[in-house]
Order: sequence, then structure tokens, then C-alpha cells
Amino acid sequence: MLDLRLLRFFIAIYEEKNITAAAERCHVSQPSLSAGLRQLEEVLGDSLFIRGKKGVEAKEPAHYLYPHAVKLVEEARRLPELFRQKATRARLNIAIMPDLSRRRVAALLQRVQGVLPELDLTLSDQDSHADCRLTLDALRREDEIFLPLWEEDYVLCVPTGHPLASRPRIELAELQHHDFIECPPCEAHQQTIGLLACDRLTLNLVAKAESKGLVMSLVLAGVGISFLPDGLVEDEPGLQTLPVNGPRMFRRIGLCYPAHQTLNPAMRELIPELAGYGAS
Repeated sequence: MLDLRLLRFFIAIYEEKNITAAAERCHVSQPSLSAGLRQLEEVLGDSLFIRGKKGVEAKEPAHYLYPHAVKLVEEARRLPELFRQKATRARLNIAIMPDLSRRRVAALLQRVQGVLPELDLTLSDQDSHADCRLTLDALRREDEIFLPLWEEDYVLCVPTGHPLASRPRIELAELQHHDFIECPPCEAHQQTIGLLACDRLTLNLVAKAESKGLVMSLVLAGVGISFLPDGLVEDEPGLQTLPVNGPRMFRRIGLCYPAHQTLNPAMRELIPELAGYGAS
């Protein structure tokens, strides 16, 4: 294992070109410095200097070693400082639900970085233990506070080649003639089914999926049509989104954080900065 002390000896000899001057610079005796140089040469398996009456002359291996030695010694010198900086950096772990708009999540993270540029940020999946959760207001737990950030409207999604793709607007009643993909956990889908049931109409349910991303895959595959949040499908060229006459269907996304326990310091700083974020 290479001793950094030996590299410091080497750097001093290389720069001073003199054993005596290098020993004074390193605050060691000349014999100790010479012994250290011999030890380094034994470790590397090569001689580094040509010794003469007026000093030493660096050989080719010394020229090769010098920049690497300087870098290693400097990194070792800065290591305690880097650890101190790491220890004082704010930390925040955000659990993020899937099927959110990547563009809007990225914009939020940019805002967070702007408020806390030295933040040590971790992103986790929605079931992980975290300081806060980016999720729907409908999924807020009883012991959490919900900070709203943005809203996403549900839009009817059809493949680009679907017969409805060219229509400017759709009536809810027209959906009963088309194969529909259901997302059981989705309030918008349940609302649609309920509205049609009031008019004694039913959807032709041909498939179901447990997540919005899987519903989108079924729509892209041509299995049927469905409602999806506009943020999820904003960058999907294979889908056509259509407005539907009827009550607005949307979901509200925000940060859920503990109501009764001590807040993460970074979260305490972010809350006032993110208040009204969706309106900015």
C-alpha cells in the first residue's frame, strides 16, 4: 500500500531538485527523506532520480509520476474538508408516485434546487420511507399535510389512427360505442362510469390496468380508449387527446409531509417557497 508521506517526499524532491532542500521543506532529516525515496522506488519497482553532486535529475518515470502524485496528495488534503461539507449539506428524501408528468416533476426539482442549491437530494419510489411524498391529494394520509403544486386534467386518449382521433370534441354518451380500458383506482374513470349510468348507458369495458402507464400501453396497442392525465401523455406522439363535454375531471398533485412530527430542516425551508407554486 502506497504511503502518501512518500509521495509528499517525492513531490518535494521533484520540485526542489535537491535532497537537502526537499528535506528542509518536508521538515525531516536528509537520511529520512532519502530512505523514504528508496522505499517509494521499491514499491514502484523503478528508480526516479539520477543523483549528482549539484542535486538530482528527474528520470522519465518521475515525470510520469509527478502529476498523479500531486493529484493524489491534493485530494487527500481536501478529504476532511469534503467530509465536513457533506456532513453540513441539507438532505431530503422525496418519495414519488409513478405516472406523473416527467416535465412537471423536472420543473419542480429545478425549483427545489434553486431554493436549496447545496441539497443532498434522494428520490425514492412511492412506498419508501421518506421525508415527504409527491402524490395525489386523494392519497394523503390522516397524519399528513398536503401542499398542492399543480393539477392535471383527464383527457380522452385514443390511438392516432382511431375513428375518433379527428373529432374536435366528444360527448360522453358516444363512449358506449367504443371499447374502453378501465383503471380501477382512478376516480376519473369511476366518475365517467357513474355519469353514464345516470343516463342508463354503459361502457364496453374490454380491459383494465392497475396504473395509468399500463392503461396508456393498452391504448397505444389499440385495445381500446381511455381517460388519462394530460401530464402523463404530453410527450406521447402515438396518442390523440380529445376534450369531452361534461364536468371537469382532474387530479391534484402535491407534497404530503408529516403533520405532527418534527419536519426535515430542508422541508421546513421549502414549504414557504413552494406555497403558490402552481400559480407561478
